[in-house]
Amino acid sequence: MNLDKYQKQAAEYDLFETTVDLKSPGFLEKILGLAGEAGEAADKVKKILRDKGGYASEEDRTALVKELGDVLWYVANVARYLGVSLSDVAEGNIEKLSSRKKRNKLHGEGDER
Repeated sequence: MNLDKYQKQAAEYDLFETTVDLKSPGFLEKILGLAGEAGEAADKVKKILRDKGGYASEEDRTALVKELGDVLWYVANVARYLGVSLSDVAEGNIEKLSSRKKRNKLHGEGDER
């Protein structure tokens, strides 16, 4: 699926009015939801490591994919509230990573490496 098409369809399930005000309840709900869903995905992996020695069953993979879908929904909508397309977010990320790779800076810390 095309990222921008996904973003447009994902917006249909937003219960809030979209605004560029980062103090708006809609934006705050999205950014907090993103953190929560990412945490849920991490928690599932933690339990797979702890309880199953790192072996993810098909059921575990299915559950993780669902969590990733939730993360994607929130990312798409956070971007929308910021007035940017999801494809622009993706392209910007690849450009950043490409630059780091060319400069041998994939390892290390900090956003401006």
